[in-house]
Amino acid sequence: MPALGVPAAEFSLTDAVSGKTLSLADFADQPALLVMFICNHCPFVVHVRGEFARIQDDYESRGLGIVAINSNDIETHPEDDPVHMKELSERCGWRFPFLFDRTQEIARAYKAACTPDFFLFDKNRKLVYRGRLDASRPGNDVPVTGDELRAAIDATLDGLPASGDQQASIGCNIKWAS
Repeated sequence: MPALGVPAAEFSLTDAVSGKTLSLADFADQPALLVMFICNHCPFVVHVRGEFARIQDDYESRGLGIVAINSNDIETHPEDDPVHMKELSERCGWRFPFLFDRTQEIARAYKAACTPDFFLFDKNRKLVYRGRLDASRPGNDVPVTGDELRAAIDATLDGLPASGDQQASIGCNIKWAS
């Protein structure tokens, strides 16, 4: 996991939904930015993806910027291509951009290891949280609440430090190109 306080890595990626190219600068006005590394097929993402829309709905009025990034190799996992990304985003009701990291450079820059993996940055774009959504996993009967990530978002938006007790995300490894 990257060290807390590191700056957000620059990116310039295409949104699978709108077709627009977006960069870190496009989120400059948001008081906090959540960067989520996700994909279409991972059972861990499938298990929690409904919470992404709830977080979007609960924090949009407070100005939280959200961007999802898919860095999986589409040669080995064609279900993660931009066409399928757009379909998933529309089906789930996501209003945040879902960017495709074809070269996987952005996943490496963020030190993303799996899907889902969450990185929360404060207004100065310094890392304040990295890790998991909550303790729920496919098959463990723990409800999906997003409580760990939500606590960090609440603290950050309130101008307070996020808890230093942060658990690494668990999921499917990013499907790196060979």
